[in-house]
Amino acid sequence: MDRIVNLAKRRGLVFPSSDIYGGFRSTWDYGPLGVLLKRNVKEAWWRSMVQMREDIVGLDAAILMAPRVWEASGHIDTFTDPLVDCKQCKERFRADQLPESGACPKCGTKGSFTEARQFNLMFKTFVGPVEDAASIAYLRPETAQGIFVNYANVQTTMRRKPPFGIAQVGKSFRNEITPGNFVYRTREFEQMEMEFFVPPEDGEKWFKYWCDERMSWYTDLGIAPDTLRLRQHETSELSHYSSGTADVEFMYPWGWGELEGVANRGDYDLRKHAEFSGQDLSYFDQEKDLRYVPHVIEPAAGADRATLAFLLSAYSEEEVETAAGKTETRTVLRLDPRLAPIKVAVLPL
Repeated sequence: MDRIVNLAKRRGLVFPSSDIYGGFRSTWDYGPLGVLLKRNVKEAWWRSMVQMREDIVGLDAAILMAPRVWEASGHIDTFTDPLVDCKQCKERFRADQLPESGACPKCGTKGSFTEARQFNLMFKTFVGPVEDAASIAYLRPETAQGIFVNYANVQTTMRRKPPFGIAQVGKSFRNEITPGNFVYRTREFEQMEMEFFVPPEDGEKWFKYWCDERMSWYTDLGIAPDTLRLRQHETSELSHYSSGTADVEFMYPWGWGELEGVANRGDYDLRKHAEFSGQDLSYFDQEKDLRYVPHVIEPAAGADRATLAFLLSAYSEEEVETAAGKTETRTVLRLDPRLAPIKVAVLPL
């Protein structure tokens, strides 16, 4: 990983944010080549999800939304991680990610942690000049809710009938307890999410379909199949809204890590927003003379994690002979041409 981080800075791919001030808590800036690479990743996703399909449309929802949205979605009450402090070195960690040995990852002290307490991951801010309870707002922790609250607008204006999807690419924010691993886990990141609305009886069929589709997207763009796997979540891992989730995982330098999640969210989100807003978010199927609340299949990918995975997959070193007859190691990024930030180079002899 150190080689990738050093290469990224040296070649203008990714810089530490606020670098001249020593950086700032796992935040990163994409340089001239990095912003092109990441944009190509997002455009490849958009092309496969929206432009090449007739059953998915796009959306660009606001980052700031009515606080009631996050009450309805459950984020205010349940979007938490267990937080512990090391009494010895004062560092903070997620309780569910501590080593089995019980030793502090920072100082190595055993049994020095405080009792776990729940920590909400949403960034809170205030809208307007007065900082009071009525002015509280949140930076969105996911793009999905912007899609759900616009479901009726999109369905009626675009005259869509399930199954159909709404896709969005945009920034999200999570106050992670332990960000790290370069751009893999950060507090500000970009998501590529699509919510696919289907008749209730077709949920499982479409869940399997999107698991297969998303695996194929990564291999088509150059990631080796033996560095990818699809891992089904255990019941204990499932989010409160999910009846089934599978992670597309990539073999990062530190081991298997989530690259994308595909979730069967059922009708949880639309029902909750209908309840809290008082709006009817059901769909009436005239052919079947049946009214129902669509179920949702959600493929949710991270643009930053995907960019990192493509970089790691493309990275290679080769031995070449110099003009002086010596051998030196050369670093090569074997990116798919659709992702490469530079398509053609004209070099002098």
